Amino acid sequence: MKKLNLIFGMLLVGMFAITSISNSVIANEEEKVKGPKLEYKAENNRVDLGTLYVDELERMSLEIEFENAGTEPLTLSRVTACCGTRVEDYPEEPINPGELGVIKVSFNLARRPHNVNRVVRAMSNDPDGQKILRITGKVEEKEE
Repeated sequence: MKKLNLIFGMLLVGMFAITSISNSVIANEEEKVKGPKLEYKAENNRVDLGTLYVDELERMSLEIEFENAGTEPLTLSRVTACCGTRVEDYPEEPINPGELGVIKVSFNLARRPHNVNRVVRAMSNDPDGQKILRITGKVEEKEE
């Protein structure tokens, strides 16, 4: 009988330990979600332009959608881009939780075959820091 009580007691202590650890993990995950959180709507933070042809190139304009997936208002402090990409506009007012915002960019592509690889960086009050979006694609000669 003493062995049975000892085994039951050990099981009870084990269950309390597992419950305590589980609650701690859940609390840590909830802490990560608190505050503002910028999430680009583009899959894997990437916009794929696909294949573009040299003789059909025009000035490219993109509207990059993002969401505040956090619990507090998101404020963009600065948005930059590389390689001759111009940031035309971005929201200066705070984006409330669950709301969408748009970053507008434009750029010209060289009229020669090459791979496109542009980067847009958004700095905000998101605790995770700057968020990067990549614009990729390929410029080719059109086969006739």
